Amino acid sequence: MASFPRTMVGGVSLPRLLIGTNWLLGYSHTTSSADALIRERYADPERIADILEAYLTYDIDALMAPIVGNTTLLEGVKIAEDRTGKKITLIATPGLDVTDSAEGRASARKVIEEAKRDGCTFCFPHHGSAERLVSKLHGTMDRLPDYLYMIRENGMIPGMSAHMPELILYSDANGYDVETYVQIYNCMGFLMQVEIEYIHKVIWNAKKPVMTIKSMAAGRCSPFVGITFSFATIRPQDMVTLGAFTPAEVHEDVEIALAAIERRAPIIEGRSSPNKTAALGGR
Repeated sequence: MASFPRTMVGGVSLPRLLIGTNWLLGYSHTTSSADALIRERYADPERIADILEAYLTYDIDALMAPIVGNTTLLEGVKIAEDRTGKKITLIATPGLDVTDSAEGRASARKVIEEAKRDGCTFCFPHHGSAERLVSKLHGTMDRLPDYLYMIRENGMIPGMSAHMPELILYSDANGYDVETYVQIYNCMGFLMQVEIEYIHKVIWNAKKPVMTIKSMAAGRCSPFVGITFSFATIRPQDMVTLGAFTPAEVHEDVEIALAAIERRAPIIEGRSSPNKTAALGGR
């Protein structure tokens, strides 16, 4: 199998397609029953390893998740690594207590230290925590450097998980110690706080590589549309984070992604929809 194209983030080589985990951890962004279906299927770390092994076939060897506390996921990572002999780079996005108090800082440090013990290379304060630090009045993120220092102190590479585009803008403007950004970006504007065209400009103007997420709008558009849009409109140094529910989906989605980068048609089977046009022989 072809090795997926790569980029550099903070001195670390990463594939331009990152392993997403919503479809392993139970975050469907649709219904609670769908969440339960995912959690039931992937309660077994062996099944998680099956998915990860499919990604590793293409040297897609970096995984983004709220790693801390997800022991089943970490077990699946270890099994996949043992099966393939390949190491998976872990990108943690933990929620932190950002309360301006000694107790809050101690709690945040504890979580960051746990991410280090879990073997994470990257650690990004989750957007739900980071956005609490934003001051639109001053164009700053108050006390963010404290948490970034904790991450560096623990030997991990800091980044910023952003839903608000201000996190990227303020980080660049203030020179905060981050090596990359996570940003929601998809062709439907799903969960994006402003219009697609503006986020496109934010990504292209970012001083660091950007890891985009939710390329298929949590299943609201097809893989061909979502993945092709993302790779067609981001920079060569940027990445797409992509989850899958089965190993077969991994192989389909990787082919679509490679085709988008290589500017060719993907080699995939057509849908089993009825009444297809005869123009393409029903394909």
